[in-house]
This record gives sequence, C-alpha cells and structure tokens, in this order.
Amino acid sequence: MAAVWQQVLAVDARYNAYRTPTFPQFRTQYIRRRSQLLRENAKAGHPPALRRQYLRLRGQLLGQRYGPLSEPGSARAYSNSIVRSSRTTLDRMEDFEDDPRALGARGHRRSVSRGSYQLQAQMNRAVYEDRPPGSVVPTSVAEASRAMAGDTSLSENYAFAGMYHVFDQHVDEAVPRVRFANDDRHRLACCSLDGSISLCQLVPAPPTVLHVLRGHTRGVSDFAWSLSNDILVSTSLDATMRIWASEDGRCIREIPDPDGAELLCCTFQPVNNNLTVVGNAKHNVHVMNISTGKKVKGGSSKLTGRVLALSFDAPGRLLWAGDDRGSVFSFLFDMATGKLTKAKRLVVHEGSPVTSISARSWVSREARDPSLLI
Repeated sequence: MAAVWQQVLAVDARYNAYRTPTFPQFRTQYIRRRSQLLRENAKAGHPPALRRQYLRLRGQLLGQRYGPLSEPGSARAYSNSIVRSSRTTLDRMEDFEDDPRALGARGHRRSVSRGSYQLQAQMNRAVYEDRPPGSVVPTSVAEASRAMAGDTSLSENYAFAGMYHVFDQHVDEAVPRVRFANDDRHRLACCSLDGSISLCQLVPAPPTVLHVLRGHTRGVSDFAWSLSNDILVSTSLDATMRIWASEDGRCIREIPDPDGAELLCCTFQPVNNNLTVVGNAKHNVHVMNISTGKKVKGGSSKLTGRVLALSFDAPGRLLWAGDDRGSVFSFLFDMATGKLTKAKRLVVHEGSPVTSISARSWVSREARDPSLLI
C-alpha cells in the first residue's frame, strides 16, 4: 500500500503553497518531514481500508483549514478537460476506486484561477530581472508546477538533503552515467571511462558493490537496464556494445557498431527489449537487434552531430536523440518493424552539446504533459 502514502503526500504538497506563506523554508522542511514520516508509517502494515480512510479525512481537514477547493473556470478545471489521460501519482490520488462515497469528493480540487497564475507570473518575472547572470530562470509556463512545489525558490525546493553513501571504485576516471534499476530503489549501476560498470546494492546496509563488469577495452560511455532488470546493455568508445547478465555479471554478447565508430549512448525500446537503440560518433542512430547482433532494416538515421543522448516515451512510439551541436531530433518508431521515421528537429542551443534527454510527466496538470527534460 505504498501508493496510499504517496497519495497522502500529494495532498499535502497540493496545499503546501497555502501553508505559512511568509515562511517558505518551513514549508520545504514540513513537506520533507511529512515524506519521511509517511515512508516509515508505510512499513507498519496498517489495513488498506484504514489507510484510505486516513487519506479521505486528511483531504477533508486540509480543505476545511485552507478554504474552498474548486473554482468554476479555474486553470485546473480547464486542464482536466485536455489531459484526462495523465497517469501521474497526483492524478491517481483522486481516484478512490474502492469507496463509492468518495465520488462526491472528486470535484473538490484545490485550484488557482488563470488570473492568479498570470499575476504571480508577472511578480516572479519582476524578481527574475534582478537576479544575477547565470541563475536559473523558469519560464512563465512553469508557474503551476512551482505553485505545486510550494514556493518560487528553486534552490529551496531542490536543496541537497545529505549524503547516503559514497561509492569510490571509479575515482581515477569520469563516471558518465548512473542509473537505478527499473522500479527498484535499492539497486543501481554506474559506468566509468576506466572501461568497467559497477552493479551496486543499497539495502541491506551497508551498501555494497555486487559485481564489476569488465570487458570493454576503452571507456564505457553509457548503459541501460532492461525492463525486467535481468540484463544490461552498454556502449563503449571501443566501438562495441555488450549485453550483460545482471545476476552474475557475465557478458552474454558483444556487438560491433555497424559503422565501426565510437558508441556514445544507448537505450532499450520500452516495450520490446529485444531492440536497443544506439548513437555513435559518426552522427548515426541505429536500432539493433540484440538477439541477432544486427541492425534493423530501416532503423538508421543521421543527425547533425555526434549522438550523445537518447530517450523513448513510455509507450515506445516516440524517440528523441540529441547531438553535440545542440539539436534534438524526434523520430516515429514503428513498433512492428523497428523502422525509424524522422519527424522534427529542435535547436536547443546552437553549438552546445545535448548531454541528456528524459521524457517525463509532471505532477501538476497545469504543466505541459508530457515534457522533455533536456
């Protein structure tokens, strides 16, 4: 029932902008402490019905404390009509599927009118103009997401909260990538330009390195977990990709790059993990079949620069690729054949490398959904 405490935390986050408006630091500390307590409470094993009852009561008490929850014509009401398919945790918290009595509460949603957002945006822009050069300046479309976080200060909302553990087995070379296993916060891996990949376990304490994967003759530039976390794919500056078994760290297959070029990035196709997309230093993107070791017919395309970043959307129908000249390309991915069809090109910043791309759906329905984090 971990989802219930996440829903409770989402309720608290929704009201956090209205809690002690003159003390933003307290609001940030409050939501962190609530998260910690709810995580601990989730391990207690309370009956599901009791947790859902607490969720309903919590929402009702916050509604009574901070005022009415819905406004006709609000930004949230408008957004609901165009993003009903959103799958974020915050959206799911309104679906009390096991209790018919909760249906009447579905209309009670904390809202802020369009005029309020516009006014807040104007006030924030005035503050941004006085900020020193180089500071982070969100755009006006981020107002709703900032309100959900409870404050306009990014430095507070994303403040560093302490050190859990330090892995130092790659101190002699750079570590280009660190990834948690899919749906597993206790396992992570990192690759290094020393030519190895480390598989690490965080729980039980103390955190340990389970396996060090060795075999690449040059630095490992990127890697990815399969959907079931049973295998990893890695790319290297030695112009090869390797398939590894995560259970024992053995190399299952080595596949050379079709162009004989340095491989710089990789990602699994989310639905069909038999297909992996790689990007190389000769500006090419290739869809590879890891079972046969061959590239897919029609699954190649050329970018304007060295391919540094790749990301699929969740259904696996859209692929984005970023290069070292500041461009991001979108591709339509044929689920049946693996064929790539180039769609659009976006110049993020001419001449500045795009080092990472992630497709995300945000917790706020007012924010554009989904979004690319570049």
